[in-house]
Order: sequence, then C-alpha cells, then structure tokens
Amino acid sequence: MDLSCFKAYDLRGRVPDQLNPELAERIGRAYVEVTGAKRVIVGYDIRLSSPEIAEALSAGLMAAGADVFDIGLGGTEMVYFATSHFDMDGGIMVTASHNPKDHNGMKMVGPQSRPISSDNGLNDIRDRVLEPFEDAPTPGKSEPLEVMTAYIKHLLGYIDSTSLTPMTFVVNAGNGGAGLVIDEIEQHLPFEFVKVHHEPDGHFPNGVPNPILQENRESTAEAVIEQWAAMGIAWDGDYDRCFFFDENGRFIEGYYIVGLLADQFLRKTGGGKVIHDPRLTWNTLDLVEAAGGEAIESKTGHAFIKQRMRDEDAVYGGEMSAHHYFRDFAYCDSGMIPWLLIAERLCQSGQTLSSLIDARIEAYPASGEINRTIENPAKVIGAIEAAYGKDAKSVSHVDGVSIEFDDWRFNLRMSNTEPVVRLNVESRGDIPLMKAKTEELLAEMERLAS
Repeated sequence: MDLSCFKAYDLRGRVPDQLNPELAERIGRAYVEVTGAKRVIVGYDIRLSSPEIAEALSAGLMAAGADVFDIGLGGTEMVYFATSHFDMDGGIMVTASHNPKDHNGMKMVGPQSRPISSDNGLNDIRDRVLEPFEDAPTPGKSEPLEVMTAYIKHLLGYIDSTSLTPMTFVVNAGNGGAGLVIDEIEQHLPFEFVKVHHEPDGHFPNGVPNPILQENRESTAEAVIEQWAAMGIAWDGDYDRCFFFDENGRFIEGYYIVGLLADQFLRKTGGGKVIHDPRLTWNTLDLVEAAGGEAIESKTGHAFIKQRMRDEDAVYGGEMSAHHYFRDFAYCDSGMIPWLLIAERLCQSGQTLSSLIDARIEAYPASGEINRTIENPAKVIGAIEAAYGKDAKSVSHVDGVSIEFDDWRFNLRMSNTEPVVRLNVESRGDIPLMKAKTEELLAEMERLAS
C-alpha cells in the first residue's frame, strides 16, 4: 500500500493512487487505535473527491468504535473550532488546501484541537494502517452536527460591531469554501461584499485557489479598483489562510499583516505575548513593543507556532505565509478572524489600508521570500553563515540562520521537503540597501551552489 501521502504535518496526495477511499477507511481505524478517540469531528472541503473520502474515513472511525460528528462541507478552521468548542476527542478535515485539483488529504487534531503531526502520532497512524484490523465490539455511530451558528457567533466576538461603518470589500473565495462563511456572516455586518469566484466548485474553473501565485491575484486586484473597494480579501481552498489587497489593488505582503494584526490585537488585550516566525522580524518587534506586548520568536510551521503559543499563553501568533493564530481560537489558525480585525481597524481609524501599510514598508522594506532550488542547500547555508556571521551583530539558529547587522538583516532556511533555500532580507528604512544586499546574497548563493 502506497503511504506517500503521509507528510510531516498532514496527509496530501493524488487521488486515487496516493489517497483513496480504501486507504481513508484504514486511516480512520488507525486514528482511533492510536489516539483512543471516542468522539471525532469530520469535515471536508469542496474537492470533488472529498465527500467519498470523508465517508470512507467516517466508516473506518465507526468500525473502530468511535462516534463521528459530521459537520459537512466547510473549512479546516471549522474542524478546529468544533473540536475544541464541543469538547471532542479529535477532529479530521479532508482537504488538500491549495494543492492541484486531483489531490486530496487530511489534517488531524486531538483534544483541544492540538495538531497531530509526525512527531506526536501521525507516523504511528501511518504505521498502524499496514496492520490487520478487527472491528470494535460496539461500532460507533454518525450524526450531523450544525456548527456554523456557534462559529459565526465566535468570529463576531473578536470585533466591536458598534464601531463598524459601511464599507465595500471585494472577497474572492477562489471557488473554495470561504464563500459559505461570507454568506452567513454578512447578515451581521454593515459591509457590502463584492463576490468574486464565490460559488464552491471542486472543478476549480478559475484555477486552484492559491493567492500566493501571482496569476491568481489579478481578479481580486481588478475588482477592488473597479468597485472602489476599501480592501480585497482572498483565501485558499480550505480558507485557513487569507491574503489582503489595499484600496489600490496592491497585494500586501503577509509580513506587514502580522505587524498590523499584532498591533490591533494588543490594543484590545492591553498587552500580552505575540509569537512570530524568524524570517522577517523588525516591523513586528517594533509594533509589538509600541503596543505594550512581548514578541517571542518561534521556528516556522504551524505545529511549532501552536505549541509555543500554548507554552507562552500568547494572545496571537503570525507567520508571513498568511497563517494567523489566536489564543481564544484554541491557539489555531483562522482565515476569517484576520480580515474582521483589519476591517474593524479601517472603520475605527478612518485610515485607508495603504496608509496603514505604507508607513511600515517605508520603515522596514523587505525582499519578500525568494526561493532558489540548489544542490546541497545545507552546505550553501553554512558557507553563507561563515562569510557573513563573523562581522554580524547577532547570529541565530531558531530556524535556519538569521544574521543581523545594525541596518539590515536576513534569514536563510532550508525547505523541509525539497532542495530549496528560502531567503528573506530587510533593512531599516533603506530600500536601496535592502535590494543591494538581496542581490548580493543571491549571487553568492549561486556561486556557492555551482
């Protein structure tokens, strides 16, 4: 049996050769035997194969003795929410997020929506799949569970609805699941939503929902300009990430959204801890300190961020990759809470999104993440550290290597899954310096890799 769909944090693979109903049924059985779960949330995304895979998964869970609570079509964060809100033993979301349309996968959590990854059970589930199974003496049962009402109420609890004013927003669900939530939540808000690629459609007639890709941004940007909208928001397929466009249709790098959300959230809480990744940091550090919070660096990746948030009891965590985590959301990531907070900020401040962001870009210009496929990435990173580290103000190894000077810094890290090196560079208010150092580092990487 091909088990290549098991990855470090979740399951992802082509249907049917790497993931199919037969394997899904065995995964359900193995999940119960490894975790001991008795009450499990199951949800699925808009992919054409998702209902069949979710049904087979549920059959395996029940055969192993667990009761299944079926929340139906939705997003990953609805599984996170339902698992914690209804005090379940675990939850599984059938989704491949922004992967190609012939792929599918699963994201698994345990009690309190704690992530299940390769270092705390996922590998055990993978290994158990290969062994024989016996049905439980008493099979579990399945029942539908209505989650949307409680979920929408929870989302609205993050904002002061009385401070909201009429505004127009462009929302692009990418034919994923986010439109279902927008249709529900708009009844409670004074906003007008211009809906782009809104209907859930697993055929992905407008391309796989992945706003990171340049070619997937144009429809949102154009609609913002045409409609004179205050902001554009786009999501990936299972809407656990959201991406922002200002009123000019400009795509906003996720780094600056982390700082804006940290500032907005700390204003509400009157302080607290904020977790951030090491790739780009100065803007976040500046805003968190100014808002009376404490910024704490964590290794990149949702399992690391969530655990560090629990350890520190942090109120918010953000990655420049558009994952945003909230303490009151079981320390999980949400693609809905961020845009609500930013919409609230626009209403309360009377400022445009571009005016809020421009000042931060000017203060801390950044390269954005640049990926290079090279041979022997560990050797290249080691050589770069040797060359630049000796004159640096500080060198850190929280994730890859971060090297800091008085007026510029960079992070260089390896991908966990491919021979790719990821570079991020930023400076203190000096765009020419940031650009020059970025070009210098890329040239040096190329030289070392040859």
